[in-house]
Amino acid sequence: MSRIEIQITGIVQGVGFRPFVYRLARDLALGGFVRNSPQGVVLEVEGSRERLARMLLRLQSEVPPRARITGLQTRFLNDLGEKEFRVESSAEDGPISPIVLPDLALCGACARDIASRGNRRYRYPFTNCTDCGPRYSILLGLPYDRPRTTMSRFEMCPHCLTEYRDPADRRFHAQPNACPECGPQLELWTATGSLVARRDEALRLAGEVVRAGGILALKGLGGFHLLTDARDASAVARLRQRKARPHKPLAVMAELEWIEQCCLPTSLEHELLTSPEAPIVLVESRLGRTLPELAPGLRRLGVMRPYTPLHQLLMADLGFPLVATSGNRAEDPIETDERRALESLAGIADMFLVHDRPIARPVDDSLVQVVDGHVQVLRRARGYAPLPITAPRALPRRLALGGHQKSTIGLSQDRSVILSQHLGDLDTEPARAGHARARAELPRLLGIEPVEVVCDLHPDYASTEPSARGVQHHLAHVRSALLDAGLTGEALGVAFDGTGYGSDGTIWGGEFFLGEDRVAHLRTFPLPGGEAAVREPERCAFGLLHELRMTWPGHDCPSVLTTMLERGVNCPRTSSAGRLFDAVAALCGFSGRASYEGQAAAELEAVAAGTGRYPMTYADGVLDWKPAILCLLADLRAGTPRSVISRRFHAGLARGIVEVARHVAKRDVVLTGGCFQNVLLSELTVDALRRAGFEPHCHRQIPPNDGGLAAGQLWLEA
Repeated sequence: MSRIEIQITGIVQGVGFRPFVYRLARDLALGGFVRNSPQGVVLEVEGSRERLARMLLRLQSEVPPRARITGLQTRFLNDLGEKEFRVESSAEDGPISPIVLPDLALCGACARDIASRGNRRYRYPFTNCTDCGPRYSILLGLPYDRPRTTMSRFEMCPHCLTEYRDPADRRFHAQPNACPECGPQLELWTATGSLVARRDEALRLAGEVVRAGGILALKGLGGFHLLTDARDASAVARLRQRKARPHKPLAVMAELEWIEQCCLPTSLEHELLTSPEAPIVLVESRLGRTLPELAPGLRRLGVMRPYTPLHQLLMADLGFPLVATSGNRAEDPIETDERRALESLAGIADMFLVHDRPIARPVDDSLVQVVDGHVQVLRRARGYAPLPITAPRALPRRLALGGHQKSTIGLSQDRSVILSQHLGDLDTEPARAGHARARAELPRLLGIEPVEVVCDLHPDYASTEPSARGVQHHLAHVRSALLDAGLTGEALGVAFDGTGYGSDGTIWGGEFFLGEDRVAHLRTFPLPGGEAAVREPERCAFGLLHELRMTWPGHDCPSVLTTMLERGVNCPRTSSAGRLFDAVAALCGFSGRASYEGQAAAELEAVAAGTGRYPMTYADGVLDWKPAILCLLADLRAGTPRSVISRRFHAGLARGIVEVARHVAKRDVVLTGGCFQNVLLSELTVDALRRAGFEPHCHRQIPPNDGGLAAGQLWLEA
C-alpha cells in the first residue's frame, strides 16, 4: 500500500472536478481526500501502487468536459491506512493560481429541468449546475467557493444543500446552486422603478412588453441587455433612435431553427453557436437587404442563442427572435446595477426586468467569426475571459493597461497571459472609471503583484500612465499576434489599423515590423482635419487625391479643405491602412459621416465581388498604393461596378503584402490590427502568402483589434 499527494493546476474549479475525482477514487477503491486550494486542486490517495497508477492515468484521460489540466505534480507520503475517500473543505493558504473559469451557457440537463413541469426548478430562471451558469461574473475572491461569490447572501434550502453536498449529484459544490425557494428572484419595474410583478409573473409580463413592440431592459448574467422584437422594423428603429446607434449592427438572439432559416452557418459556426461559450457569431445572412435595420449595408449578421435560463424562458414564451444589444448609453460600459440602470437607461427602456443576484463585474457578450477555417475572437468577454493564454516562454509579472478603444487589462506571470473581459472605449467618465476598477481588481483577484506596468505610447489615451513603460501601438499589435501564434523566432509582422501613435510622432497604421524594427509602411498621405477624417471618409479621399495631385470627378473639394491641404494646416500625414480603406470607400460611393468605427470599410467589404486586382509597388521600405488608385479611378470613369472595384482593391492590397514579405524574406508572417477583422482581406492575404511559399498566421484567441493590445504589451523582451 502507498499514499501519494497530487497537486493539479489548470481549469479545475467550478467544472465538477472534485466529484469526478471522488467517483474515480471510489471506483478504484482508494482512500484519501480531495479539496480545492488557491492553486487548483489537491488530493491524497492511498491504495495499491497498481491502482494509484491507474488513478493517475484516468485523472488525465477522463477529465470533465470543461476542465483542463495544465500541471500535475506528485509526491509519496506515509500511508495512513485510510480506506474511504472524502471531499474536504477548501484550503485557503498559499499563492493563488491565476485561473478563473468564465461564465458558461445553460447546459442541456438544466434546460430540461426548467422545461419540465414536474421538476422543482420548472421555469426557474437561475438554474445551474457544475456544467453551466455564472462563474467570473459572480466571483469576489479565490478559491472559488460560495462565500467568495455574490451568491453568499442566499442561504441554500435543505433540498439544495443536499444536492450541494452529494458527490454523486451534478450540483455537487455548484457554487451558484439555488432554487425558487432559496435563490434569486425576478421583479418587473416600470421606467421609474415602480414594482409591477415578481417571480414568474414578472417574466410573463416582460414578454408582453416585447410582444407589443416595447424595449425591455433585462438584467442578465454580466449586465443588462436591451431587447426588442427583431422582426418589428419600427421597434428596431425606435431602439436605434433612443440609443443613438443609427447604423452599427445589432446582435440577434434566436433559436437554432431561426438562425438556420435566415442565415447560412457553416459547421464550425454551428459548433460555436451551441458551445458552452455561446458567443455572438458573425454568420452570412440569407436576409439580404430585406432586414436592413439589423445590419445596414452588411452581408453578415451577429447571432447568438439564449445562453441563460432567463433568456431561454423568455424566448420560449415569445417564440420569435430578439435584438439583444448591450444595456448602455453611447460609449458607457454595460450597466450591471438595477438602480443605476433606471438612470443610465432612462428614455431608452420602457420596462426593466431585474433580479437580486449582484453582478461582481460587467461581462459583455463575446464576438467571434471564422477566418481561414479557424475561430477568431473579436471581443473577448463572456465564455472566454479571463482564461489564461499559454505563452511559449515565461514572462515577468507585468500589468498592461491596453489602449483607448476596445480596452482590456492584461496580466502576465510565468507562462500565463491573462486578458480581462472587454472594457470598451474610454471616451466617457464611466468607461474610464470601469477601466480603473479593472486595473485595481484583476491583480488582487488573481493574486499577481506586478513588478512592471506597461501602456501605449499615445500621451492622450485614457489608459496611458506617465510612470508606466510605453510600448508603441503597432509593435504591441505584432507582439500580440506572435503570442497568439506561439512564435518565438523572427517573423514579419503586418499591422494594419485605423490610427496609432508612431514613434516619430506621426500617425501610423500600415506598418511592417521585423523584431522591434519598422522595416516598411504604406505610402503616407495627408488627413485634412486630422481626427475629423476618422468620421468623414470623404476627407480621406480628398487627402489621398491631393497627394496624387488629382481631382475627384463630380466632387468638388470644399474650399476649407483645399486651403488646409495646400497650406498643410491641420493635415497630419498618415500611413494608415484604415484611412486608405475609408478613402477608397468614399470614392466608391460611401458618403456622409461614419456613425461607428470601420463602417465605411465594412460596407466596402460587404459589396466585394468579381475578379482581378489592382497593382501596388514596393521600393525602399514603402508599399505604394498610387498605381492601385489610378486604376481604380479609371474603373470609376468606365462605370465598373463598385463590387468589382472593392474586390480588386482588396486583392491588390493582399498582393502588396506579399511583395513586402518577399523583400523581408521571413517564412512566418503575422497579420494583425483592426483591418484584419476584414475576412476578405485576411483570407485573400493568407491565400496569396501561402501561394508564395510563406506561412501566414491570423489571430485566434486574442482579438486582432485594440482589444489585443494589452496582450502584446505583455509579450515584450525583458
